[in-house]
Amino acid sequence: MFPEAAQCLKTAAPFFPKTASLKDLRRLCSHGGAGHVQASRHFGVSRPLTAKVLPPHKPRERVEIPGLEMVTYGERMHFVPGLSKPVNPRWERDYKDPRYYKAPPAHEMALFKEKPCFVYNQRTSALGGLRQALWLTKTKLIPGLPPQLLSLTESPANQIPDQDERVQNAIKHARFWDTTEERPGKEKYSNTLLFNLLHLCATLQSRHPAIGRRILSEKYSLAATWKRGEDLFQIRGQNGFLHNCMDPLPEVSGKEEVGYTAEHVLETLYPVSPTIDLQQVHVYKEQLNCTGFRGDYPYPHAHTLYFLDGADARYKLQPEQFRAKMLMFAFGNALVRAHTIYGTQPQPVLDRPITVQAIGTNGRIFQFLVLQLNTTDLSGDDGIKNQVWLDENVELYDFAKVRPLIKKKQVKVPAGLTGYKPEVFSKFLALYLHGAV
Repeated sequence: MFPEAAQCLKTAAPFFPKTASLKDLRRLCSHGGAGHVQASRHFGVSRPLTAKVLPPHKPRERVEIPGLEMVTYGERMHFVPGLSKPVNPRWERDYKDPRYYKAPPAHEMALFKEKPCFVYNQRTSALGGLRQALWLTKTKLIPGLPPQLLSLTESPANQIPDQDERVQNAIKHARFWDTTEERPGKEKYSNTLLFNLLHLCATLQSRHPAIGRRILSEKYSLAATWKRGEDLFQIRGQNGFLHNCMDPLPEVSGKEEVGYTAEHVLETLYPVSPTIDLQQVHVYKEQLNCTGFRGDYPYPHAHTLYFLDGADARYKLQPEQFRAKMLMFAFGNALVRAHTIYGTQPQPVLDRPITVQAIGTNGRIFQFLVLQLNTTDLSGDDGIKNQVWLDENVELYDFAKVRPLIKKKQVKVPAGLTGYKPEVFSKFLALYLHGAV
């Protein structure tokens, strides 16, 4: 046997079953060799989809010889075979056109700095989740909501007439009625339910006129800067809806409870770096602090932030990362307000702590958060800590089915709204009435 034939048989052997004879292998090599072997034919797709992908075209390397001038066809103003292509300088417009703007290299920008800055934005999915956010903000976690907030809705004067019935109608409107399709998507019904609940809470304005001293804002851009250890951190971006108020929220913890936070030990992410998954930039402003509103804005105090889980279909955060986002942006709003009042110099203890609330929902499960900023001295792990109260994964109802769920000829879940929990809306209402009662 010739060496070429032996190599052909060796190459084609893996494509044939073990029962194939030597005669079959020889017939294969006589009809083109192993290059024509095809394990399966593509009858379901066209030829362009099964063709080989051509390698990327590599531009021809231009060789420049010192002292040798290349003959080009630039003076003739048209292509001439055999002459090289002229190299023309880049044409610069005498006017500014943003469509053709080309940014200079980062190291040539005026704001370039060798020391990096770690940025947290609305799409950051931090690996450490809530634990990483607690370390970045130097915050102590307290499970549950403060008792003084939950007691606000115990009085009949702070409750809505026919409260349970109207809340259930708001849920049905968001899940069943506000659509022309078979069922609305999560992006739609979560947004509708949030505004329905806010509308119900606003009906108490006749009893509590302080509710009228608020305004709901959206698509505002926040920017806050602080130092944690030797690293510089910033919060930037748009977080969602914000209830602004003319009057600040009262503090939740007294000075004695704030003093006890100095004994709390922060949990680290070792051996994982606390800056993991944060955007690292070298072009930034060192003292960037902006509330997103003008200085003479009549509603300067942040009251409550509202987050919609899954509102943007382009990215998805896990529940742990979603709660970290709530804490980070609530902390950012409080920190910017503290810098406005007390200046950018670190303050070990604030004379009057700043309180900011946050509510997150996906249309069924709610996250309630209350943050109290006690200090802006965040460089070290010792000293006074900030405080956050978190009530997580609270279900407003169990199911909202357009059609019943039937298994083995038994109705497991009936159609309509089932499992409504009135105590969850009481928590929502308590955070809404905080500062107005």
